[in-house]
Amino acid sequence: MTGLRIGVEVADRGVQVELEVAAGEVLALLGPNGAGKSTLLHVLAGTVRPDRGEVRVGDRTVTDCAAGVHMLTHERRVGLLMQDPLLFPHLSVLDNVAFGPRSGKRLSRKDSRDMARRWLAEVGATELGGRMPAALSGGQAQRVALARALAADPDVLLLDEPMTGLDVSMATAMRALLSRVLTRDGRAAILVTHDVLDVVTLADRVAVLESGRVVESGPAVEILAAPRSRFGARFAGVNLVSGRLGDDGALHTDWGVRWHAGPVSGVAVGDRAVAVFAPAAVAVYRQAPHGSPRNAVEVTVAEVDSRGPAIRVRAEPQPDGAPGLAADITAAAAADLRLAPGERVVFTVKAQELTISPAP
Repeated sequence: MTGLRIGVEVADRGVQVELEVAAGEVLALLGPNGAGKSTLLHVLAGTVRPDRGEVRVGDRTVTDCAAGVHMLTHERRVGLLMQDPLLFPHLSVLDNVAFGPRSGKRLSRKDSRDMARRWLAEVGATELGGRMPAALSGGQAQRVALARALAADPDVLLLDEPMTGLDVSMATAMRALLSRVLTRDGRAAILVTHDVLDVVTLADRVAVLESGRVVESGPAVEILAAPRSRFGARFAGVNLVSGRLGDDGALHTDWGVRWHAGPVSGVAVGDRAVAVFAPAAVAVYRQAPHGSPRNAVEVTVAEVDSRGPAIRVRAEPQPDGAPGLAADITAAAAADLRLAPGERVVFTVKAQELTISPAP
């Protein structure tokens, strides 16, 4: 059972992160492109040297900038599975997977190949053992790369978009495999993903990275239900508005709009706060209706598209640059409104549908 502790800065990439992952815990690392997620994974794997800080895997210090410690990648017992499988082109699939056990654990050729066959069977790729990487499809190569990462028996597993290239049924099988292996073997794991299903099925906790900093973290169920960062809200599929709590109990935006909610706790008057509400809680009107809910805001339609049985109406970005608010309405309502981009409409939300929380 091995945990992970990291506190590092990579100055030229604007990354400054402190995180802990307990043994047996899966941390989903979320954030927009360029937020520093891949940089952090490479620091943990030893392929990028931070300017300051340290990394500990269990009771081992694998990086300590102040002490001049930088353990080589193959000595860290950290498995890294990237979006690009990066299989050795000159080795067969079987020997690709056997490489870790043979080089890292010094197993014999026979024993390392036996372990490779076991992991290929685990990922449903037994029949691929004799092929060369050039003969694999993208999904097949990703399965082999996963088997190779697990066969090395790492203390920490780093997964960067591990379901890339897999069809729905194989992705489901891979999630089940990862869940079983991580739970069984007590590895700490960091999962970088843009798929909410990966978070729901695999992650214990979530950390959201923006501009190289952790802006919120907590149990996965809490972050998905009530995110406090812009990216967290977009990822979870909810609306988020930023402002300050007024003495009337409403969220006051910097551009003069007030959002009323139910009872508010954990936020003092004048504190920065965020209001979160689901697109399904938003009603759309051409004109503000009489006796409308307490919250009504005029917006400009940016796009209209279908979301299964619902129609998603997305407004233009908020004045502070946050993503535009979204409303999910029925097809019948959309047909009646006949909305088009550029038109002005009114979004309304009942106060009891809003949750106000401290800003990250």
